[in-house]
Amino acid sequence: MQTTNDVITGYNTEPKVSAPSIASSAMLVEFTASVWTGRKKDKRASSDVTQRAQAKTGVANVSKKLLGDCAELDAIQKFVANVRNSNTGMTMPWSNLGLRLLPTAQYFKYHEQMTAYQNEFWRLVDTFLQVYNDAVIDAQLKLGDLFNPYEYPSADTLRHKFGFRLNYQPLPESGDFRIDVGNEATEQMRTQYQEFYSAQLQNAMDDVWHRLYEKLTNMSDKLDYKDHEKKKIFRDSLVSNVHDMVELLNVCNVTGDTQMSAMAVRLDEALRGITPDALREDAHLRAETKRVVDDAIKALPSLDF
Repeated sequence: MQTTNDVITGYNTEPKVSAPSIASSAMLVEFTASVWTGRKKDKRASSDVTQRAQAKTGVANVSKKLLGDCAELDAIQKFVANVRNSNTGMTMPWSNLGLRLLPTAQYFKYHEQMTAYQNEFWRLVDTFLQVYNDAVIDAQLKLGDLFNPYEYPSADTLRHKFGFRLNYQPLPESGDFRIDVGNEATEQMRTQYQEFYSAQLQNAMDDVWHRLYEKLTNMSDKLDYKDHEKKKIFRDSLVSNVHDMVELLNVCNVTGDTQMSAMAVRLDEALRGITPDALREDAHLRAETKRVVDDAIKALPSLDF
């Protein structure tokens, strides 16, 4: 069976993943968060708008913010959006149902980070619930005739509208079908899952390459200027983002892809000791680093970038 270990490293080569068993090197994780939106469709206001516009019923909807501008609720919603991004960054895609592939080597870091997020989430929820009753009183002044007291649940009921959950699952292997549907049907399901498994594993590995491509092309662009030209402003994260990707290449290489391992070594050696300030001050170092980065981009596998 061909695995990614059989891929010859080179320019514009496309790694093929033929679904080696990675059950011991990765698991599935599902992160879900629920947040009260604080929004409600107002049927009466929607009807008034369409009537005044002489429009057909149903073409316009009025959605109201039940608490107006509530900083404490906004903080929860923004925080959850950031956690979703972080979850995506630490894991790899697997299915359309919310399951993500989590390399075993990443588990402790991931779990520690997500547990800290969970604690902060509930702290923000508690802060919001402490001001909720006062926010409802303020909303009556903000909403005027749009205010409807029956649209506001109690603080105790409202707490149940928030949730933060992590669910870890073992990664099933293609041969593990413990169901009694007959040998022919079992074999057909095994074949279908093998195809799904191969496609999802390839997609997960490709996702890591895509992330690396984005970080490297951004770095190449930001370093593309000479001292006599207008300097491009970049943050310190320009370098740290690539270092983070080197770590990700190592922990997410669940198939033992030699091309991915070689790229991690290559970038680690090329950027070792290079600082953002040095890149800003030294034109020669900036040009040389850009050259190395551009060469790394050319060596990436041929994906649909």
